[in-house]
Amino acid sequence: MALDGIEAPSPPSQSSSHFSQPRHFYVAVDRLQFKMETLVDLLGLAGTRKCLPMVVCCSSRDELDAVCCAVSNLPYISFSSLYSDQVEVDRASILEKFRQVTTVWSQKVTEPSGDDADIEKDEYKSHMIVVTDACLPLLASGESPISARVLINYALPSKKETYMRQIATCLAADGIVINMVVGGGEVVTLKAIEESSNLIIAEMPIHVILLFLRCCDAVSLLHVKNTLEILIP
Repeated sequence: MALDGIEAPSPPSQSSSHFSQPRHFYVAVDRLQFKMETLVDLLGLAGTRKCLPMVVCCSSRDELDAVCCAVSNLPYISFSSLYSDQVEVDRASILEKFRQVTTVWSQKVTEPSGDDADIEKDEYKSHMIVVTDACLPLLASGESPISARVLINYALPSKKETYMRQIATCLAADGIVINMVVGGGEVVTLKAIEESSNLIIAEMPIHVILLFLRCCDAVSLLHVKNTLEILIP
C-alpha cells in the first residue's frame, strides 16, 4: 500500500482537557486504487474497539455500495447504510439503533475491556453507518444527531458547508474526523476547508499508519492499540 507523507507532523499541543472538542485528521493516499484498501485497513483496526460507533460518508450511492461490499467481511463490525430511496421506517430504525449503540459505548468505555475474543460477539461489535452526503440526518425535520465516535470521510466534501453539516449531524462532541484524500487536488480542497472553517486538520499519527503499511510486529501492534486508546478514549 502506498500512503503519502508518513512522517508525522508536529501537532498542536493538546492535553486531555482539550479532547472535549472534535479532532480532525487526514490520511493521504497517493493512488485512487489504494483508497478502498486503506479504508478497510483503517476500519479493521478501529473496529477492534468494542462497541465503537462509526460513520463513513460517501458522495454517491455507487460509492456507498462499494464501501458496503468491501467491509462486509470484517468480523468486528456490524453496519447499516442510509440512501435516498430507503423506506422511511427502515431509516428511522437504523438511526434509532445507532443512537442506542452510542449509549452502550458511553457505558462500555468506563468498564473493563475484558477478553479480546469477545469482540466478535454481536453485542461487542463496533457498529457503523455508511451514508451518502444527501442522506445525513435531517435536523431541520426533527431527526436527532447520531453522535458517532469516529467519522470517516471516504469522499472528501468539496464545500465547507457539507463538511460542517457532517460534523453537526454525525459526530459526538469529542469525536474524531478522518478525511481520506487522494492526490494534490484533494489536499488543496482539504486545506481550503481547514482555513475557511478555522480548524486544524493534522496528518494521521504515524503509529496508526505503520499498521496500514503492514510493518507491525506484536510489540508495534500493541503500540498502535495504545495509540487508539488515546485517540478514542
